[in-house]
Amino acid sequence: MTVSTEKQPEHQNYGDNPIDVRETGKYKSEYIQSFVERWDELIDWEARAESEGDFFIEELRKRGAKKILDVATGTGFHSVRLRKAGFEVVSADGSPEMLAKAFENGHKQNMILRTVQADWRWLNRDVHGKYDAVICLGNSFTHLFSERARRKALAEFYAALRHDGVLILDQRNYDGILDNGFTSKHTYYYCGDNVKAEPEHVDDGLARFRYEFTSDKSVYHLNMFPLRKDYVKGLMRDVGFQSISTYADFQETHRSKDPDFFIHVAEKKYDNEDEGDNC
Repeated sequence: MTVSTEKQPEHQNYGDNPIDVRETGKYKSEYIQSFVERWDELIDWEARAESEGDFFIEELRKRGAKKILDVATGTGFHSVRLRKAGFEVVSADGSPEMLAKAFENGHKQNMILRTVQADWRWLNRDVHGKYDAVICLGNSFTHLFSERARRKALAEFYAALRHDGVLILDQRNYDGILDNGFTSKHTYYYCGDNVKAEPEHVDDGLARFRYEFTSDKSVYHLNMFPLRKDYVKGLMRDVGFQSISTYADFQETHRSKDPDFFIHVAEKKYDNEDEGDNC
């Protein structure tokens, strides 16, 4: 396991005006140790597994994927699930605290995760080889605040894939939040019963979320960029993905009204040069 030895702050610090903090690199100081230690309370691994079922496993299997790069492993939830399902997984994250927690969680499941600390913008500098699939889950892509950073990261994901590889990337339904306000009941993604997670401020360039853990009233924040669904799909096409299918809370988009999350499945290969995107 390769992680940074740089000392991390003990408290989150957004300065005098938190809503002015709109930087891609900010996540490195947001995921402080005490927040990371509580992260699994937010997810609730058992409830999360039940809510999403085998969606990601089935999507990967139907494409014959075996070697997976989990670029936003967090505390290791999807890496562990995929390892248990028989996939070969490399687990990457930009936060050394998250990687250490993922490694610990893997050990509790009697497995040694292959972990590497990597910034997506220079992913292929730190993560070597080609993969059948890259997964970027947990609303993680929203940490990128500039279009340049988003395009660079997607290009790095694309380059890490084999010729017929697939990228699976999810995001919050920021369209709904921006247009209609926040209505999520955390049915699928953040399933912990003892955590309140909701936006404290939202505008076209920032979604500042507040996380309160009711067990001890501790409060943390994350500043994220509110990505619109069609914008993300457009970026994927621009970097070369040929076919993009988008699901709403693990269902076809037309079956779900005001979903919590969108999941994009972007194919690198050409299925048929005469066909357009499957949107």
